[in-house]
Amino acid sequence: MPISRLPQLPENEIDAERRIQQVAQMREYYGQLHRVDNVAFRIRTANVADCGEHVAAQIGLYATTPQSLPRRYRSYAREALGMTWSRPTVISVADGSPAAQAGIVKGDEIISLNGELIAVTGTARWLRKWFARNGTKPVEAVIRRADDDQTITITPVMGCSIPINYVTAEEANAATDGEQIIIQSGMVELAKTDAQLASIIGHELAHANLGHIEKQQINTLIGFAGGVAIDGGFALGGISTGGAFRRELTKAGGRAYSVAFEREADYVGAYYIARAGYDLTGVEDLWRLMAMKNPSGIQLARTHPTSPVRFLQMRKVAAEIADKKARGEPLTPDLRFVQTEQPPSPSGELMR
Repeated sequence: MPISRLPQLPENEIDAERRIQQVAQMREYYGQLHRVDNVAFRIRTANVADCGEHVAAQIGLYATTPQSLPRRYRSYAREALGMTWSRPTVISVADGSPAAQAGIVKGDEIISLNGELIAVTGTARWLRKWFARNGTKPVEAVIRRADDDQTITITPVMGCSIPINYVTAEEANAATDGEQIIIQSGMVELAKTDAQLASIIGHELAHANLGHIEKQQINTLIGFAGGVAIDGGFALGGISTGGAFRRELTKAGGRAYSVAFEREADYVGAYYIARAGYDLTGVEDLWRLMAMKNPSGIQLARTHPTSPVRFLQMRKVAAEIADKKARGEPLTPDLRFVQTEQPPSPSGELMR
């Protein structure tokens, strides 16, 4: 047991310090969320033609209420962000977005859209669906600023509709399941420039647009079926494999062409960020930073390319894009073939 004489800590002092830290963390979270939203809006709108049917009207605004937040945040939402309980408060406005052009700023309260009161629960989801229905038709929005109500006109633009969500997690990572993109706080902190952050968002959007998730699922099923067939063949000979081939070939199918998919997403994502107007100079340095966080990735390429490969590829793609700009050519990636680094499984032809 401890032998030191520790100072007494009154509960009220602990509670007061806890609140200070909670407020600071909430402000930090939404400050970083604004950075992600800024970058995401540019990527979404600049690459709308690549998103097929997965597009929707948007205005580049994030607003919420305490009721829309997890319960643990509600008691200090007003102190941290100036939220009210009666109307949604604007937390983030993307630079150059329709909301910004209309004059909306952080801290404004949004009362209605075309005369329809905005929901105070599930506000962000409600707004997303409302603009998806409305399309790009101009919208009359009533906002309140310093107790003064104003009516302004916002003209939405089309953009890729896949949600891009920012979550608090120490690991520097990002991922997509094809339905949404998750950007972890560790990755946002690692990306020193917005162009580097854009390369991560562009990479994940490329995964979704190129159908990589669906292809990996098919490969996993092919591996599973091949493994079941081999296990069954041994069973007919009176030998039990305990499902070993099914397990191993299922994993092998899921990994098939994974490295190539990642390289392709890096390649296409670089074009996405160039179209959004970001300067690619120094974007490749993100992979040197990643190598410091994940040293094993310097040499191992089990599911992702090594960090040296990703560094050099980004540098070469940046040069390729610069050359196309100089020639006045469209910024269109070459998708005629995919360089694969893994052979197909003997159990069947896998999706490339």
